[in-house]
Formats: sequence, C-alpha cells, structure tokens
Amino acid sequence: MSALLDSLLTRIARTGPMTLAEFMTESLLHPKHGYYTTRDPLGASGDFTTAPEISQMFGELLGLWLAQVWMDQGAPAPFLLAELGPGRGTLMADVLRATRAVPGFHDAARLHLVEVSPALRTKQAEALTGHQVSFHDHLADLPDGPIFLLANEFFDALPVRQFQRGKTGWHERMIGAEDGRLIWGLGPESAFEMLEDRLADRTEGQIVEVNTPALPLAEDIGRRIATHGGAALIVDYGAAVSHGDTFQALKAHKPVDPLTCPGEADLTAHVAFAPLAKAAAPARASAPTPQGVFLERLGITARAQALATRLSGPALDSHIAAHRRLTHGQEMGTLFKVMSLTPPDAALPPGLDP
Repeated sequence: MSALLDSLLTRIARTGPMTLAEFMTESLLHPKHGYYTTRDPLGASGDFTTAPEISQMFGELLGLWLAQVWMDQGAPAPFLLAELGPGRGTLMADVLRATRAVPGFHDAARLHLVEVSPALRTKQAEALTGHQVSFHDHLADLPDGPIFLLANEFFDALPVRQFQRGKTGWHERMIGAEDGRLIWGLGPESAFEMLEDRLADRTEGQIVEVNTPALPLAEDIGRRIATHGGAALIVDYGAAVSHGDTFQALKAHKPVDPLTCPGEADLTAHVAFAPLAKAAAPARASAPTPQGVFLERLGITARAQALATRLSGPALDSHIAAHRRLTHGQEMGTLFKVMSLTPPDAALPPGLDP
C-alpha cells in the first residue's frame, strides 16, 4: 500500500468520506506524497505529454500570437509575461525564442511563472537559463500591470467536484473506504445554488462537474486584463459546458483506476469554458475554438513545411506526426480548445472564433 493511500484511508476513517476535489488535491499536491510535488511527470519517461513537448511549432505560434496582441494594444512597457503551470518551461522557452526579433518585446517583458512543484521549478529554471524569472505559488501573488498570460493544460488539473442528478436535486459524488480500499459513494440529495441552471438539462443519474478553484482564477485574470490591459490564452481539452464524468487518471501514458494509486498518476477532468468566460467578465472572452483550427489560422502548416525542408528520414516522420497530432481531429485538434481573454473594447485576437 502506498504511503498516500494509507494516509487517505486513515483520514476517511477519522472524518468520513471526502469530495473528489479533496481527493484530487491530496493526490496531486500532498507535500510529501503528491504527484506534482515529487516528480517530473512529462515526456516519454513520465505519464503524459503536452503540446509544447510534441513540437516547437506550438510554442512558436503562441509566442507570435502574444507578440501580435501586444503590438495591437500599443506595445505597453513594461508588461508581465506570465504562464500558469509551465511544465518543464518548454513552452515559455519556445515563446521567447520566437519573439526575440520582435522590437521591444523582450526589453518590456517581465517573466512570471506560477508553479507549485519544486521539481518542475528546477526544470523551468534550466530551460529559461539567461532569462530573469520570478516564481510564484499563486496567481494572486503577481504584481499589477499589463499581463500577457498563457495557461496550457492548467485548468484541467484543478480539483473538480462531481454531482449526480437526483429526483429533484443533486447528490455529490464522494470517496469513502471499504476493506482497505477507496470506493465511490453518493452524498445525500441536496439543493446546490451553483447548479440550479443545470437541473433542466440533466436527467436523473447524469453527472455534472464543477471546477470551483478555476472560477476565482478566471475572475482574477479577467480583472487584471480589464483594468490594466493584456490578454490571456487558455488551451485545454473540454467544451463550453460540463456534461458527464470526465475525471481520469493517466500512468505511463495509459488510463488507470484513479482510486488505486493516489499520488502516482496524473488526475485531470475536462474544462468547461463557458463558466470561465462568465467569471472573467468584464474581460472579453472569445468562443472556445478547436486547437487545430486555431493553429492552422496562425500558419502552422506553412511553418511545418519550412521546418520539413531541413529534415529527412525518422526526423521528418516524427515532424509530420507531430503536426498531425497537434491539428487533426482524431488527435488533439478537436478535443482541445483555445479561448482568449482581452480587454472589453479590444478587437478579437487572430485565430479565434468570436
């Protein structure tokens, strides 16, 4: 039995069943046994791979998008160049490489990374050698000012609560214990004000997920952008609203039962973009645009073709596969969505649906 599983079983025996959000928080962020606090989870030797690790093209295009929006807003200086959950620092390193020829961009940028994992902070510092980086535990710790922010596969890892539709209200899905193992259960049927608008579109037994930590984060981002200017680009898998159970665990790039190995697998759930957009008001939110469409509009195919001229053999095959994985509907192109937040009077940024 893992140390974290033993700890969770002890906690449940003392205080009763826990919510899914509490389980995710313990599994991912426990100071001694949490998934993110104890390891580098990315890459072939880890449990999952994100778009920046698949191809440099992803970060290059996002960097040029940021630079274009920065110029469209009058090139404010100085400004915060920020990222939430920066992984190994690969995305920001590609952003900085792609924008080094943009006049004034690097001189004006003040680099801020929001990261709670000590292991990943070390990786990020190595990837960004030569750049002055300020690390923060929370978005709220960032100073005020124009902010141009990236959040790639950040919101999907925030703890969600799950609710199952009852006859007239909702049962919260809980995690309890039986015979030395974790099991699912349901709380009593209750009325939840935050789910009143979902009663009409859900039938008995259906599930809705609520990402409660995401909403104050979106509110903070929206406030900063509406007050000081800037833009945010949120990239994640999901849809406009939550439908069904999307909670999953990945270990060694394969799905596993999340209750059997707490602290040893990545836990995520699909992102509902509409609540984020609502919380970010009065900042203007674009429609969640399929990642493949967004990248094609920014010119990823032309960039892929240019890079391909210098490649051959297995390297060329890998490059072609990376382009396909980022853009095609059967890969990440449709499941992943992109949403921007900009000042309320700003024009719609490039690549996005209104």
